[in-house]
Amino acid sequence: MEKNEILIDLQVIFDSVFKTNSIQINEDTSAKDINGWDSFTHLVLIQEVEKKFNIEFKLRELMKMSNVGEMAEIISNKF
Repeated sequence: MEKNEILIDLQVIFDSVFKTNSIQINEDTSAKDINGWDSFTHLVLIQEVEKKFNIEFKLRELMKMSNVGEMAEIISNKF
């Protein structure tokens, strides 16, 4: 799966989790860029991403993610 396809799918997930269409994610987007991205919404976000892509993140992968680009890269490597 191409990284651009993943980013499109991630945009839909972000819109759903944060209940808005005003967030435009890119590879550099991180928690500090999105109002309301706290520990609880992070858990919901991870759960929705795993469900959408039918994957399961390992703890070390979760610890490595510091932005959307790294998330997309890890997802891409699972295909």
